[in-house]
Amino acid sequence: MAAEVQPLPPVRAPPGPAPLTADQAYWKTYKNQLLLPSPHNHGVTSIAQPDHNPTGPQADTFSITSGSRVQVYSARTRKLVKTISRFGVDDTARSGVLRRDGRILLAGGDSGIVQAFDTGSRAILRQWRGEHAHKQAVHVVRWNPNVLTELMSASDDRTVRVWDLTEDEAKWTGIGHEDYVRCGCYLPGQDGIIVTGSYDQTVRLWDTRQPSNNRPSMTFKHAAPIEDLLPLSNSMVASAAGNEVTILNLIAGRAEHVIRSHQKAVTSLAVAQGGARLLTGGLDGHVKVHNTTSWEVVAAFKYPSPILSMAIIATGPQGAREDRHLAVGLQTGLLSLRTRLAGTEKVKAREKAAKMEALIAGEADEYERRQKKKNMRQGIRARDRGKDFRGEGVDIIITGNDRSRQKKLKPWQHSLRAGEYGLALDQALDPGMEIGINTEQVLTLLTALRHRSALRTALARRSAEQLVPILRWALKHINHARHVHITYDLILVLLDLYSSKLAEWQESEEEDGKEVQRLVMKIQRRVRQAADMSSQAQGTLGVLEMLEAG
Repeated sequence: MAAEVQPLPPVRAPPGPAPLTADQAYWKTYKNQLLLPSPHNHGVTSIAQPDHNPTGPQADTFSITSGSRVQVYSARTRKLVKTISRFGVDDTARSGVLRRDGRILLAGGDSGIVQAFDTGSRAILRQWRGEHAHKQAVHVVRWNPNVLTELMSASDDRTVRVWDLTEDEAKWTGIGHEDYVRCGCYLPGQDGIIVTGSYDQTVRLWDTRQPSNNRPSMTFKHAAPIEDLLPLSNSMVASAAGNEVTILNLIAGRAEHVIRSHQKAVTSLAVAQGGARLLTGGLDGHVKVHNTTSWEVVAAFKYPSPILSMAIIATGPQGAREDRHLAVGLQTGLLSLRTRLAGTEKVKAREKAAKMEALIAGEADEYERRQKKKNMRQGIRARDRGKDFRGEGVDIIITGNDRSRQKKLKPWQHSLRAGEYGLALDQALDPGMEIGINTEQVLTLLTALRHRSALRTALARRSAEQLVPILRWALKHINHARHVHITYDLILVLLDLYSSKLAEWQESEEEDGKEVQRLVMKIQRRVRQAADMSSQAQGTLGVLEMLEAG
């Protein structure tokens, strides 16, 4: 008994780049980048949004600190709302942060003064300076998440202080750091607990609820100065020291994990997607996105200069806020805002763009017809969702001699089996046989014809009308790297068979003959352009090799 003739295996193109992961696809939606220069080209040292359940009309705003001013931007429109520049002539603003109701802005400075501003009138509500204040630069100030009038500050004078808007002196002062204190924050869910990081290479935990207790409750030693701190939960803190980010477990009193994904110092930390992703920005100009389960890098961004600050800006009503902007402050004074359209906004933007393209192309009626058909199909799927169309089960199953169910052969496959090679090629290239020309099927057929030494037979004895679809397909794919070998063989055979007839067709009055001549000339120009580009690429490669050797 003869073996069954199997269908011709399709020719698969070599695999291209690896498909995007879910994280890469998500972070690629942060586009529409807006670059905002600093007024005096000072580095953007701080980006902050009112956190801890922001409320009121100022909830969708964020503050940018650069040079001697703090600017407030709208998170909805990405436009400047107001500028506060009431700092000294030689002073530099630090760590401008809005209160959660947006009514008061807090900022430190290189002069050691901590100031509170009314965001409505830009008036200075209070200043903490003098004998009972900081003596050196204040690089970090933060609002208490539970008390509207309470705040903390950390200074280069190695102290950490807690203030109240109604008092002139500090309520509490922490002593213990041995070098500049450049970062700090309140621990969420822990009333009065502060975490600070210093250039003495330590992270210290402070309990400010007892005025007499001004010593740290816990100390973590690192291998480099601490540049930034970020609370991940009420018991987990991320600390950036050198080019490493350490995940500290405050309950266990030890480091859970160390992230080493940067080549230079990490200067800024942020969380996204409800705490599921940790973002790190460094002096190497990279922003790395880490999975907070495995701590692996799942996405990345590259910027043209060192990164000094970074934040994820969220918008929306309370309880339904979602990440909207990726804000990155650069050393050159540029503020980069990448915006993500999500939900209904993304769908509407895509539909609007498609409708505009159809209108420009003069296909508005056809677009409306397709949309109505699509909406009808979606309605049918929604109506039938959850129904069982499998039918009743069988009672008897006959095993053995199992054969996979084969697909019905296409017309060109029947013709190929019958040895009608020219007809098979016409059927594969005829868009009337199927919905458009399937490139994979044409490549499969041409490869089979070449293996059978039947390519010349399939192309021989053709009229100008029969050559037009073959030349059009060759013109479309001659520059495609994956198809160039088979297309090259196809064109060589065609030129060998019909070069003597090209002049005859050009002189004739037939439209098909002139079309053949025109397609041949276009293929010639496209091949010449590709050859010129290849020659230029080789020359550039030679120059680069010389530079590398030098």
